Amino acid sequence: MEIFSAIASAVPGVFSIQVIIAMLVGTMVGIGVGALPGLSATMGIAVLIPLTFSLEPLVALGMVAGIYNGAMYGGSIPAILLRIPGTPAGIATVFDGHRMAKKGDPKLALDISLVSSSLGSAVSAIALLLLAPALATVALKFGQADYFWLAVFGLTIISVLLAGNPVKGFLSACLGLFVGLIGIDSLTGNQRFTFGSSELLSGVDIIVILTGLYAIPPAFDLMTGKAGISAGHIDVSGSREKFPWHTLIPTWIRSSGIGLVIGLIPALGGNIASLLAWNEQRRWTKNPDTYGTGEPDGIAAPECANNADTGATLIPALTLGIPGNAVAAVVLGALLVHGLRPGPDLFRANADVVYGFMLTMLITAGFMWLIGKFGSRLYVNILRMPGTLLGPFVLGLTIVGVYSINNSLFEVWLMLGFGALGFIMEKLAIPTAPAVLAVILGPIAEESFRRTVLISGGDMSALLAGPISWILATLTVIAVISPLWKAIWPRRAANSGDEAS
Repeated sequence: MEIFSAIASAVPGVFSIQVIIAMLVGTMVGIGVGALPGLSATMGIAVLIPLTFSLEPLVALGMVAGIYNGAMYGGSIPAILLRIPGTPAGIATVFDGHRMAKKGDPKLALDISLVSSSLGSAVSAIALLLLAPALATVALKFGQADYFWLAVFGLTIISVLLAGNPVKGFLSACLGLFVGLIGIDSLTGNQRFTFGSSELLSGVDIIVILTGLYAIPPAFDLMTGKAGISAGHIDVSGSREKFPWHTLIPTWIRSSGIGLVIGLIPALGGNIASLLAWNEQRRWTKNPDTYGTGEPDGIAAPECANNADTGATLIPALTLGIPGNAVAAVVLGALLVHGLRPGPDLFRANADVVYGFMLTMLITAGFMWLIGKFGSRLYVNILRMPGTLLGPFVLGLTIVGVYSINNSLFEVWLMLGFGALGFIMEKLAIPTAPAVLAVILGPIAEESFRRTVLISGGDMSALLAGPISWILATLTVIAVISPLWKAIWPRRAANSGDEAS
């Protein structure tokens, strides 16, 4: 009952004119930031924080909530329309979203993304409001060995199941693992694969590799007239038939759960949640081969999951002071700027502000739906621009976005190099998603493995010391064996049939 009384006391502040305007502005800015390739919610919030010094804490945090939620949805707009994920979390949306747009239903694809994103954000906000202290304890159950197996499991299922050819999937993942090794070793301080370049000491920024692999090849396709969507097939009035929204309810329930669980685990994030949700949806369906061809479930699953992750990442951040990802870390910075120290005392000393912030996460989910609903016609009309104009425009935005990360021309050239690599991988039918995921999960797996071995004094059995490790290790082995079993079983069945005849 204390929670409900705290929520009730925070309601008047949340519905003040200043906070409502801040939430609206933040949501619009967030959608714009997410829709621009090369930018991210982290960057948008980081730029905003210095501008909020003179604002009341709840006004500033309402704007932060709007940017966070809006950017997660905004990343799906270029993913669907241009095959370019605006944010790392939009990678999985490309698979079915762009295919549906190519079939002549970009408006429906955007609507599915919008509704799924809004529902995912609302679910995560409600979980944040009601279950924050209890759910935070789940994250504490994971030890270093568990993080290792979680990272290996994530890499395995994406490499094996996302690619039509598992060998190419693992090849892509190995590329990402190599890129993830670049920089200074966090445990020993030694330089690895920097080739004497000071620009590589801090490693390769995920935005650089994401933008290079996913934004540059489609931009060149637009400039050369090879983009697949024709302006004559754009339907801005809505779907030609009434869409059966009720069929997406099981997908939303499953994907929301995945997003909440992934958000609770530090160092993961919406990009991993979206890929896992898309893969799980494909695994549960009766027709997995249709995924990647424009399936509505293939859009709903990743968008619902990456938005369900938003509030969940803030649960360990607010209750324990442990940020779940880069965005949560920046949000903690915003709290500290306004004199709010994360931790258990935050809920006692500043209950009205912290519960008000949680409520703004819920309300901005609704604002996101309103803004996206009225703006979808404008988004779709972007495709009416000639590709020869749109391609250079996208290329220019990516260059500006990557340069603005660290004001580094070196990273711009690095992005263009990854763009050339992405173009070659497309021609060879090598998936790029395992590479991006490996850049994120590779360092997590390496550090967790080395810490486990160091803590145990070299005892390798420590990697399987707990039940969580055993479960994840078993699932990893099943994921590796499953494509081999699928290849062997038809041959055995055929041989048995020949012997019987």
